[in-house]
Amino acid sequence: MEHVLAKGDAMHKEGDDYAARVYVVFPSLLFWKTRALNYIWANRLPRGNVVPNAFTANAMMIAVRSGPGETGRWLTEQRNIYEDFKQAFGEEPPMVGAIAIMTDTDNTGETATALYGPIRISDRP
Repeated sequence: MEHVLAKGDAMHKEGDDYAARVYVVFPSLLFWKTRALNYIWANRLPRGNVVPNAFTANAMMIAVRSGPGETGRWLTEQRNIYEDFKQAFGEEPPMVGAIAIMTDTDNTGETATALYGPIRISDRP
């Protein structure tokens, strides 16, 4: 990732953009009950914080990185999706339906570039 988004702010709709984001989607037969974890490189939200998405409480934002300090470097993240879901939503997770990546600047109008490496899912801790 080259830089964080200057206007990015996970707490407000107009700042709901991230130079790097990985979605984990938990679908439901009832679309409005579909949930998602969003692993983000936040601008202002401190690393480790978990907050509802500014548009829907069915998507929780998890700041795995924050601020500009480590931009421009390859970094590796490891998450326990099962535990993250339980912490974010307070219940057992359903089956994962999709994983998606996104570099998103539609709300802030900024530009961003992020490179993503392999994403691996494992049932081992």
